[in-house]
Amino acid sequence: MAATPVVATDVEGWRLPAEWQEHEATWLGWPHNLSDWPGRFAPIPWVYGEIVRKLAEGERVRILVPSKEHEAKARRVLARVGAASARVEFFRWPTDRGWTRDFGPIAVRREHPRPELAIARFRFSGWAKYKDHRKDDQVPERAARALGLKLRRAVHRGRPVVLEGGAVDVDGQGTILTTEQCLLDPFVQVRNPGFKRADYERVFEQELGASHAIWLGKGIAGDDTHGHVDDLCRFVSRRTIVLCREKAGNDPNHRALEENRERLEGAFLADGSRPELAFLPMPAPLVFDGRRLPASYANFYVANAAVLVPTFNDPADRVALGLLSELIPDRPVVGIHAVELVWGLGTLHCLTQQQPKA
Repeated sequence: MAATPVVATDVEGWRLPAEWQEHEATWLGWPHNLSDWPGRFAPIPWVYGEIVRKLAEGERVRILVPSKEHEAKARRVLARVGAASARVEFFRWPTDRGWTRDFGPIAVRREHPRPELAIARFRFSGWAKYKDHRKDDQVPERAARALGLKLRRAVHRGRPVVLEGGAVDVDGQGTILTTEQCLLDPFVQVRNPGFKRADYERVFEQELGASHAIWLGKGIAGDDTHGHVDDLCRFVSRRTIVLCREKAGNDPNHRALEENRERLEGAFLADGSRPELAFLPMPAPLVFDGRRLPASYANFYVANAAVLVPTFNDPADRVALGLLSELIPDRPVVGIHAVELVWGLGTLHCLTQQQPKA
């Protein structure tokens, strides 16, 4: 049996790097829960195959599978799509779902007294909504053991802190983006009962090295997480933030996104400067079985070799890809067909979790 991971007790100097900084690997949970895509599961492994193929061009891809049989199925898909197998590693760990952004290992880094990584151990509660989360919640500790990394348990007011990776986004320089809807709603999907704004800001600073928080309001329509920021607003550089905008005044997203724009226009970064703002379009509403789906171009993922962007067979696809190509010019911007993927109520960023290079 693998040894219990060393628990780090030091608090100084740890920081969550920005996503565009160099990765050692990307973590991904291979799809296996049919209920994540009810009635539309068949094409999903092939979408994953394309994601892995693009990721493996520039970094390791660490894939979670629940069994030897699932690993064999995944290997067959990856072989057929031509993914670079030498950069793919499998970890046979039980999981409940596949949304690795939210339960996967959040790796933080510090430079002194020597460069090193650790796993920030937040708890995962199934978005304070679903009961099938206990296997997912064990992944950070399993990853710390497998990689020989310290585990930094996030505790505040004497309680383990619940936080999903999709609830925050950072510039790696001390500023963090999040939403009031996700973390401060006292009635719906409450992650940490009793926590106020100041409690979260203390956690952000101590665990993620983010001394300054920009609080947005609500997330987008159809978001099962109740307001994850990675569906509406993201950093693309140290100074630039992209925000989704909905031009149609009768769309449920219009008012919330305009309010978020107003907040950003009055916001400051950790160094006291104003952020530069750019605006992503929203695709036309996607509805399946009468349910609005959280289709958003903000759910892109910045990998070493490419920026992977969800596309929706929509005229706005080209606009979103063009804008992100201008904003992130140092690597190609690649569209990944996500019409089936978003039926699971998430797309590319929700599925991936970066591991920064030490």
